[in-house]
Amino acid sequence: MKKTREQDVNARQQLLDDLHQTKNALEAAYSNFENVIDPDLIDCYTYEIYAVQKRYKFLLEQARQMDLQAFF
Repeated sequence: MKKTREQDVNARQQLLDDLHQTKNALEAAYSNFENVIDPDLIDCYTYEIYAVQKRYKFLLEQARQMDLQAFF
């Protein structure tokens, strides 16, 4: 089954939206990390930053495969 042009545009837009949301989540995680002193919360935000970085890396690779590098 071939993708229609509309499906392709929708997939690209969804990917761009996911990238934007993930970038915002990463910025929030860094901000939270910088503002805590409790060791448990430091660990929590360390893991959150790592997880969001992995998701961002995955999404960037998907964007490269879709030739979206001009958009970010």
